[in-house]
Amino acid sequence: MDMSPLQPGWLVVDGRPMYHRHSTAAGNDAPSMVHVHGFGISGTYLVPTAKRLASRFRTYVPDLPGMGRSMRPDQPLDLPGLARALISYCDAMGIEKTTFVGNSLGCPILVEVATTFPERIDRLILVSPAGGVYNRPMWRAVWQMSIDGTREPLGLLPIAVRDYMRFGVLQGFKLFKAMIQYPTVERVKNLTEPTLVIAGHRDPLIDFTRVAVFSGLPHIDAVKVQGAHALNFSRPEVTSALIDAYMSDQPLRTDDGVLSTVEILEIPDAA
Repeated sequence: MDMSPLQPGWLVVDGRPMYHRHSTAAGNDAPSMVHVHGFGISGTYLVPTAKRLASRFRTYVPDLPGMGRSMRPDQPLDLPGLARALISYCDAMGIEKTTFVGNSLGCPILVEVATTFPERIDRLILVSPAGGVYNRPMWRAVWQMSIDGTREPLGLLPIAVRDYMRFGVLQGFKLFKAMIQYPTVERVKNLTEPTLVIAGHRDPLIDFTRVAVFSGLPHIDAVKVQGAHALNFSRPEVTSALIDAYMSDQPLRTDDGVLSTVEILEIPDAA
């Protein structure tokens, strides 16, 4: 996969090697953006969207501990542990405050960052947020992921197979257990930063009726686009265009062009 202008590399975070991809081509004065991957997979599939934004943002795509090429910690990390590891990565890269772009499990990890480290967030982009009650129990999530696999581009298959085999079944079970124990819905109310939610119309892991969990949070916008779960890989043009528009305070839907098919979702008012 062509990653240009992103460059691969290693650094030591919390005493362990962590693999990442990054670019400062936008310049030292440009705002930063950190992309956070999903369950048991590396940040590789986030590259198509991340590289499209690298001309405007200092861009960072880490593999969280135990996933991708990054070294596995002595004990599996739960979501608070992964959030702390993400902040430790930001510390190592000299990133004090940033915009985070999460996909799938990366979204509840960012909910934990918003809960524990709100001062580190500029804005949040939650793409295909998963990990809530709609994805439980485990067999249901596995079934949903298997359906999604038939809706994603074939190019994602070798990335996912390689990463999931490296991650392992036992580690996957432990992370899923940690995920279902995390009170995502309760902590959504801690999202005090401007937040954009993006979801695909054919995503089997998403229940669009649950957009009501964001009710009473006027700083959150939600949109539906054509696509399934891994929008950062399968629909990088529209995903990056939405992020770019949101960061520029521009309309999230246009009458023509790549944003013409975007559907703005109405978030109900608080009861």
